[in-house]
Amino acid sequence: MRKNLQTAFSTRQFMVAQDFEIYYYNDQNLEKVALHSHDYYEFYFFLEGDVSIQIGQETFPIKYGDIMLMPPHIPHKPIIHSHEVPYRRFVFWISQEYCSHLLQLSPDYVYLMQYVETSKTYLFHNDRITFNTIQSLILRLIEEMHSERFGRAAQITLCVNDLVLFLNRLIYARNVPSSPGEEQDLYRQLTSYIEEHLDEDLPLEKLAEEFYVSKYHIAHVFKDRIGMSIHQYITKKRLALCKEAILGNANISEVYQAYGFGDYSSFFRAFKKEYGISPKDYREKQLTKYD
Repeated sequence: MRKNLQTAFSTRQFMVAQDFEIYYYNDQNLEKVALHSHDYYEFYFFLEGDVSIQIGQETFPIKYGDIMLMPPHIPHKPIIHSHEVPYRRFVFWISQEYCSHLLQLSPDYVYLMQYVETSKTYLFHNDRITFNTIQSLILRLIEEMHSERFGRAAQITLCVNDLVLFLNRLIYARNVPSSPGEEQDLYRQLTSYIEEHLDEDLPLEKLAEEFYVSKYHIAHVFKDRIGMSIHQYITKKRLALCKEAILGNANISEVYQAYGFGDYSSFFRAFKKEYGISPKDYREKQLTKYD
């Protein structure tokens, strides 16, 4: 993390900006922080440290990738157990007024805030890949706020709204399962898209962005429908096309590149695992049949 993006920690518990503020803190010997509350929403993105978070009377152990959302007037504080490792986190403040503004644009922007306040669920765990995506959105916002580029103010607003909407989508997808009909329709769209883009890189994140659903939901749909991961499905489809091309006398060294395999060794291993034979031996065996 670049040092020029860091902010010196302050015990200030009020907003200076009208709508939102965001900080990256990296503290080695932070003094004890008292239980406090404020009149805005606080998003807390945990990176590192031997820390728990107290919210009301409950204490939550936290780990890398955890997100916490503290609504207005809910008392909370960090409990630092050790200073052996730095205490690193992003903190994002957003005013109730700006949330009301977002609500006028779409209720989708404030689903998470409403969910937290009604359910009293404050902590959300994330895997490393998901949290990396969130970090990239946060860093994009922080870097824009530190820039002097043309259109800075407009871009900052877009970055804030993008981050807020992504978080809402993430939690909504976990809380609201799709109907069987919706899942079937999504599955059909995904398989069609994959068929048309097998020559491209198809990470789960790209598919999630293309179809506006969480990668967790996509993974669930594939596992539920066909009993395999989406990665396995894509690999099988690519191998089937490679096999057909090999039988058509295509150059093996060109085939694997044409159908999305990054290098020959990974293609070779996948082919042999799937068909029990190397690509070259497979071709020779098939040609022998017709000699």
